[in-house]
Amino acid sequence: MAVLWGGRFTKETDDAVFAFNESLSFDRRLYKTDITGSLAHAEMLGKQGIISEKEASDIKEGLLSILKDIESGALEFDPKCEDIHSFVEANLIKRIGDAGKKLHTGRSRNDQVALDMKIYTRDEIDTIDSLLKELLNVLLKQMEKNTDTYMPAFTHLQKAQPTNLAHYLGAYAEMFLRDKDRLKDIRKRLNLSPLGAGALCGTTYNLDRDFVAEKLGFDTATFNSMDSVSDRDYLIETLSAISIIMMHLSRFSEEIIIWNSNEYRFVEIDDAYSTGSSIMPQKKNPDIAELVRGKTGRTYGDLISLLTTMKGLPLAYNKDMQEDKEVAFDSFDTVKDCLHLFAGMLDTITFNKDVMAVSAMKGFTNATDAADYLVKKGMPFRDAHSVIGKLVLTCIDKNCAIEDLSLDELKELSELFDEDVYDAISLKTCVERRMTKGAPGEIIDAIKHYKDLI
Repeated sequence: MAVLWGGRFTKETDDAVFAFNESLSFDRRLYKTDITGSLAHAEMLGKQGIISEKEASDIKEGLLSILKDIESGALEFDPKCEDIHSFVEANLIKRIGDAGKKLHTGRSRNDQVALDMKIYTRDEIDTIDSLLKELLNVLLKQMEKNTDTYMPAFTHLQKAQPTNLAHYLGAYAEMFLRDKDRLKDIRKRLNLSPLGAGALCGTTYNLDRDFVAEKLGFDTATFNSMDSVSDRDYLIETLSAISIIMMHLSRFSEEIIIWNSNEYRFVEIDDAYSTGSSIMPQKKNPDIAELVRGKTGRTYGDLISLLTTMKGLPLAYNKDMQEDKEVAFDSFDTVKDCLHLFAGMLDTITFNKDVMAVSAMKGFTNATDAADYLVKKGMPFRDAHSVIGKLVLTCIDKNCAIEDLSLDELKELSELFDEDVYDAISLKTCVERRMTKGAPGEIIDAIKHYKDLI
């Protein structure tokens, strides 16, 4: 068993205890960030005269050779090592001898793993941000193609008012833009380097923590060594942001699942993003959308798990914090897969424009516009609301739409109706005359705005 401790102990760790305690099986993915942090630490140790420049150079050469061999597959992870830190250090000592034993001078695994996780999380945030940008570009492309695709908008899953598909998709663009803002905010807050905090109370060595921070792309070093090794707020925030992203994807997936149903037929999902049934040959199922919806609960679980782990921990580092990695890695992997696949599905989806338009014309989505027509003729809105409500009842009895009624039938309820009512309540008018900021009639300006933001 390769561990970074042992002098205090007189017997080997029990095999079951080692298996329960080890983390290499999942933290091995931190190998690159661990080596990156060690390279900066070694350079700083040499610069400060804590180790010789020759030792620092040998350490650098050894670490780079380990990185190269891991990535080429020439060096396999040794299950006898406790974690990624002991694996890298053991291999370094094997390659360069005693100089490798000096790498850990002035640091602890506590600040080392805190650094590794911050760098890794920062990189993951950047990747997730780029995937959100990819999805937003797909959204904008679909919006530009569908400014005149009319459809019903809903409240309570009931048809409410007519809109265009671009406006509908724009609501999701707003959500994903907020997601990008959240990630940007979290990235800024986490970008302080914990390396040099030691186990919890710093060190007597003359470390240059800000030098290491600058080398690793941090804004500065952290200001309290105890918080440095026990802080996981940045992970909790990131998992929270991921949960919100997944919630947005899940809502969008639910729309697509509903729209894909035989009852709606608003969309046709591309064959490449659909699956069939093992028994029913006619089926074409929206499995990608359903899995995105399902995996949302998984990311919620990861967030709650980490919050629960952290809620009762005293300062400073506790081994409980090892539980942060698997849930973080799972959330990172899940949201990246979902964003990538969802963007592909949305990019290849077919919107059935004629079906959507017919649906918008049914269900009295122009009822509010009919009421507004009467208001513009001088009737108080509350009275107009009552008149149109009675008009809807008449249409239900006759099994027709408002625009199907003759002018004489309309005048039975109000003499204010005239021939211009038919233009006023047409689908095109109802959508395009809604010109207030944020309304469907202003969607071209909104698209320009979104392009500027991404």
